[in-house]
Amino acid sequence: MFRKVLIANRGAIAARVLRALHGLGIQSVAAFSEADAALPYLDSANEKICIGPGPARESYLNVERTLQALRDSRADGLHPGYGFLSENPAFAERVNGTGARFIGPSPTVIEAMGHKTRARDIADRHGIPIGLGSALLPNGTGPLNAARTIGFPLLVKPAAGGGGIGMIVAHNESELTGAVDRARSLAERGFGNGDVYLERLLERPRHIEFQVIGDQYGAATVLFERDCSIQRRHQKIIEEAPAPGVPRDHIQRMSEQIARMASALAYDNLGTVEMLCDVQGNFTFLEMNTRLQVEHGVTEEVADVDLVQSQIRLAAGVPLAKVLPSSIKLDGHAIEARVYAEDPKRFLPSPGRLTRFRPPLGVRVETGYAEGCMVTPFYDPLLAKIIIHERSRNEAVRHLISALEAFEIEGVRNNVPALVAVLRSESFGAGRVHTGLIGEIVR
Repeated sequence: MFRKVLIANRGAIAARVLRALHGLGIQSVAAFSEADAALPYLDSANEKICIGPGPARESYLNVERTLQALRDSRADGLHPGYGFLSENPAFAERVNGTGARFIGPSPTVIEAMGHKTRARDIADRHGIPIGLGSALLPNGTGPLNAARTIGFPLLVKPAAGGGGIGMIVAHNESELTGAVDRARSLAERGFGNGDVYLERLLERPRHIEFQVIGDQYGAATVLFERDCSIQRRHQKIIEEAPAPGVPRDHIQRMSEQIARMASALAYDNLGTVEMLCDVQGNFTFLEMNTRLQVEHGVTEEVADVDLVQSQIRLAAGVPLAKVLPSSIKLDGHAIEARVYAEDPKRFLPSPGRLTRFRPPLGVRVETGYAEGCMVTPFYDPLLAKIIIHERSRNEAVRHLISALEAFEIEGVRNNVPALVAVLRSESFGAGRVHTGLIGEIVR
């Protein structure tokens, strides 16, 4: 097992990894930027180390400073969290080259599946249905021919990274060039990689993802699914498990197919296969995120498995059979809402000081903030995640609404009104969810 782990991330995920390390008896080192120096979770780390100024490219995306922090701390493991450098295979390789261990899939697996166009090809070879899309768009080459082959509307998507960052819609040819340029710029800023490709935009699909977990010895399985259809700006804001209204035999068949692909790839840690689902329950491959997901807590609740501790143990070489219980059953229903510092109608970031920040009591809340903290403009404005686990979906939704309404936030605008509006809607209550639902409810 690891002796000491550097956490190369911030906010709620840094706090979550700290809790997992403490539970395993592993020493922790929290990397932080100058802008995050006052965040409360840093005090629970055994050590902390500043890796640069507020802008992400000068701190959390700065490979050299992060590796120097790893060497200076003498940690033997590095947890990348999600976003930032978590899906950068060259970074993972360099971490391993220091003698420490990157806590995530091997660089080879990240290279294969973390790059979206390569992942589509691999999924296709393993018989998983894929939607219409293009190859990687070469720099300086017009995308018009590829777009005409795929058809409009379409998405310009970063080939590296995730979280909806850099995804731009083009409805027609006149919008395409600007969309490609903007997507490249956002991808370069967000992930340090400006590669983009095109994908056909489906209207009103469901977004359902499958939690993959594998070890270094070829074993792999899928721990149920999550419905992540409620999104704004292509970024998830409400996630739940199991997916409402999808026949379990459809889910089971897709899970088995994904598990076979993961085993064939020697997939050796956590990952998530994201799929689109039509009204008939037919799946098409979207991408694979070769990292821990923001919404991992939803699966933890229905599977009764600590995914972050599992991730750390798998990276240390523990076999999957010793990481997971011998029998796992789907237990009840779990749902998560992401609370953001943003305008609840236009969904634009709202930085500022949290003059009042009182999360609801008696429920699971994941956050990196406390009252008095600054929400800076440098990073994703996620304030907290509220995760509810109940016996039924109706009970979970009711409990989540009451928890959100009890959340006291002042000093920044927040999206709680939008979340509550969606949760109270007839469509959501009936399980008729799709990726455009929030646009129909919040105007």
